[in-house]
Amino acid sequence: MNTWMKDPIERRQFITNAAKTLLGVSALPVGVHARPTVATGGKAKRVIYLYMAGGMSQLDTFDPKPDNRAVQGPVSAIKTKLTGERFSEYVPRLAAMADKFATVRSLVSTQGAHEQGTYFMHASYIMRGTIRHPGLGAWIQKLDGVHNERLPASVTIGGGSRGIGAGFMESRFSPLAIGNPRQGLQNSKLPPHVNNNTFEDRLDLADAFDRNFHKTYNLKQTRAYKDMYTDAVKLMKSKDLEAFDITKEPKNIQEAYGDNNFGQGVLLARRLIENDVRFVEVTSGGWDTHTNNFTSVPDKAEELDQALSTLLKDLDSRGLLDETLVVVATEFGRTPEINSNDGRDHSPTGFTCLLSGGGISGGQVYGKTDENGKHATDNEVTVPQFNATIAHALNLPLDHVVMSPSGRPFTVAHKGKPVMDLFG
Repeated sequence: MNTWMKDPIERRQFITNAAKTLLGVSALPVGVHARPTVATGGKAKRVIYLYMAGGMSQLDTFDPKPDNRAVQGPVSAIKTKLTGERFSEYVPRLAAMADKFATVRSLVSTQGAHEQGTYFMHASYIMRGTIRHPGLGAWIQKLDGVHNERLPASVTIGGGSRGIGAGFMESRFSPLAIGNPRQGLQNSKLPPHVNNNTFEDRLDLADAFDRNFHKTYNLKQTRAYKDMYTDAVKLMKSKDLEAFDITKEPKNIQEAYGDNNFGQGVLLARRLIENDVRFVEVTSGGWDTHTNNFTSVPDKAEELDQALSTLLKDLDSRGLLDETLVVVATEFGRTPEINSNDGRDHSPTGFTCLLSGGGISGGQVYGKTDENGKHATDNEVTVPQFNATIAHALNLPLDHVVMSPSGRPFTVAHKGKPVMDLFG
């Protein structure tokens, strides 16, 4: 077999380019998988995963230390809906509805660099040069299938998670990537010079060319090519394509989420889960505040505050919050020490993430950090434990083993145990 057939990156590029050139489309596969038997867990059927890329400062968002001005700097703390608990002044909307989510202040990671930390947060496994581990979206599809066979099981919006997708699983478990949420799904319609008859002729021609090849090489890698064409055409012909078009939303709803790519991405995520996409990740970049922390964080926090508060209200009013798990995550926090560039450096020993819906009991603060906000001191939550909590909310089988092509066993959260106190 040719060497390019053995390289998953080359195969992936081949699929994308072939579809663009021959069919005039570009989309990733959908796929279906049978669900193993699982134990009863949470109520979630789908996930909206909001990722704060770069390391969100816990001190300037959800774990301020107002009694320690040397640590807190110029940022004030404000009251929340929860008695005795305070958030940063940068998230006033979320402070007023802190009863709608669980604030987990005791996350710890073993990884203090961005690439490794991001990988660990998404995969539950440490990055290795010999294998790529699947992300949560791939695990959900692998263990629990799809709910809408016309749409992808998982979608990433605004940058994704640095290539963490299907990992060692088949390519059909990869997410569909959307760069700009305002532009929706690109290359999903026939170009003007290709009518339906011409398109069907091209499909028949492609099938004729490929038939003998697929018969001769009836392998997982070659089947993925045919699946990609089939799923791309299925998506093109589906009325569910409108789910990707946020201009279908009333103007006041679009404005409520925020006039920025992150806010509009969160709106798109809500539209997609309404159409039974299982896992949607929206990335907010720019949280790496080694310099100018106190001028950068206010803008990033405002985007999160507006989009997330609107999302939670929107899901609740539509009756979707109980069955949708909303996650706010980041690879690590920031140091209490304010450096000479008016910034904060990496700190993986105690940081904050949020969980809402899907059976999570809102209105609680779980765990805490020390008086400086540096180290988790109570109810420490590891990254695999956090991901196991997400998996449990989805009723995924935490002990179900999936073998990699090299014959190694893996589970969805790498032996992590869910934090059961977070569930109602």
